[in-house]
Amino acid sequence: MTDPGAAAFWEERWSGVLREHADVVAQRPPSAYLTSMDLLPGKALDAGCGHGAETLWLAERGWHVTAVDFSAAALTHASAAAEAAGLADRVDWVEGDLGVWAPEQNHYDLVVCLYVHVAGSVTEMVRRMASGVAPGGTLLLAGHQPVDPATGAATAAAGQVQVSVDDAVGALGGWTFLVAEERPRVAGGGVDAVVLAQRP
Repeated sequence: MTDPGAAAFWEERWSGVLREHADVVAQRPPSAYLTSMDLLPGKALDAGCGHGAETLWLAERGWHVTAVDFSAAALTHASAAAEAAGLADRVDWVEGDLGVWAPEQNHYDLVVCLYVHVAGSVTEMVRRMASGVAPGGTLLLAGHQPVDPATGAATAAAGQVQVSVDDAVGALGGWTFLVAEERPRVAGGGVDAVVLAQRP
């Protein structure tokens, strides 16, 4: 389970950011790792959906999305945005702790898990999220790495545990990897571990 102190920290942080800068948050675009994909719509899981940019992008394109986050403030903001956009019937919002929450097995055509701060084993979390992918479905993972390999400097993710390429590849034996590499981060410096894999 996620450290209760960490959960309280993120809830307070989301509440403060949304209270003071909701307009800025609403303008944040969905991840280019997702928007560059070309998939027929179906059932999607956005695990760690935050303010909902990826969820709304998917819903706008015909996906039915289950969106999970442990921040009630973030979910309230995202749900209101979906309602305003006329997308409420395409999204199921779930308040859940990804440290323990498990998806319905073999259910989703696409599972997206971006920049989740992992409590415990990355391998275990990846396998748990992957269990929700239906045969032939797709899993997209991204994690910001704590050290910039170009400079050796700590990044904004220093002190966090996020998905790495090695952990994800090790957890997904038998899957087909379309992408499994570190890519320079567009903003803020450092690199992202990006894994795009298809279940047999």
